[in-house]
Amino acid sequence: MTSALMPVFARADLAFERGEGVWLITDTGERYLDFGAGIAVNALGHAHPHLVAALQGQAAKLWHISNLYQNPDGERLAQRLVENSFAEMVFFANSGAEANEAALKMARKYQSAAGHPEKWRTITFAGAFHGRTLATISAGGSAKHLDGFGPKVDGFDQIADFDEKAVLAAVTPETAAIIIEPVQGEGGIRPVPASFLKFLRRTCDENDLLLIYDEVQTGIGRTGHLFGYELSGVAPDIMSLAKGLGGGFPVGACLATAKAASGMTAGSHGTTFGGNPLAMAVGNAVLDVILEKGFLDAVKKKGLLLKQKLAAVVDRHPAAVTEIRGEGLMLGLKCLVPNNEVVAALAEGHVLSVPAGDNVVRLLPPLIVSEAEIDEGVEKIDAALGALEKKLAQGLSAAE
Repeated sequence: MTSALMPVFARADLAFERGEGVWLITDTGERYLDFGAGIAVNALGHAHPHLVAALQGQAAKLWHISNLYQNPDGERLAQRLVENSFAEMVFFANSGAEANEAALKMARKYQSAAGHPEKWRTITFAGAFHGRTLATISAGGSAKHLDGFGPKVDGFDQIADFDEKAVLAAVTPETAAIIIEPVQGEGGIRPVPASFLKFLRRTCDENDLLLIYDEVQTGIGRTGHLFGYELSGVAPDIMSLAKGLGGGFPVGACLATAKAASGMTAGSHGTTFGGNPLAMAVGNAVLDVILEKGFLDAVKKKGLLLKQKLAAVVDRHPAAVTEIRGEGLMLGLKCLVPNNEVVAALAEGHVLSVPAGDNVVRLLPPLIVSEAEIDEGVEKIDAALGALEKKLAQGLSAAE
């Protein structure tokens, strides 16, 4: 049967029927360890009972009301995010791209409202990924993502690397903001040095620019902290969230200080579905679990355990992988063979992972993964890389 789905994804030949915690089960009953978590989305795994109960309870009451009316659950979720971050207010969206769009618009609006409409450009960094809208692929600057879509949306000045002199040279009278991921995910699990984030904070303060963190992937516990910026202690003015915030239900958020959001008045921005009752119920349920005492400490501990065990695996397979990088349960294996072939080899060993830039394979298990499941996952990865190296030693390509 020919699929009617638009072929914009290179889908693996796997169909999953259900999920249980860290596991996905195919329609033929085969079990896979989900170390991709829907690209860092399933923060609490599959079919988490607290999330299921929250969604079912809300679904029986109210699905959608638009943003023309009061939303008590949205108010509650916003207040909880504010109480646990640098921010003072929140805009809810449907996705990470939409949250980043809000962040970029907010920065321009702030400058305009402050009497500087000429300040509208944003500094970005190579290797970044901020979403798939026309504006956010222009901010990311990836040739692969831009190909065939006409001229880039203007307003983005990209720096080749985390280079302080290049940033200073890029700041012009037209610059409004700087956007950066505290840990680049799509770019290959590249943590930004804390010293560089401190430099960006200082540069923004000295030039009245807004510092935007894209925490779509790092936010909501992925690094072992509620937000990735806590690793450096350097707070932004604006921050985007999505992925883990809904634990699998589509929701995004743009958090900001009151100063940064000062231009966002009634009618200046909006969304039809963002912050609807279903998303708010699930978002609050996710925070119920992640903010439990000791939960994030356990994520840090499990992240360190996984990283240590993977470091030993890297040492045992020098023909296939060369480095383990990342923080918490957001880890990357730098590959010596094409990363897609490593992803396929791991899938053959019943471990799901995600490719990234810089020839890296991302390992993003749900935050509820147990130490026993980490042990089992590492054993499977070890075996899969061993099989891959055996093919290479026999002169076969990794894909054969």
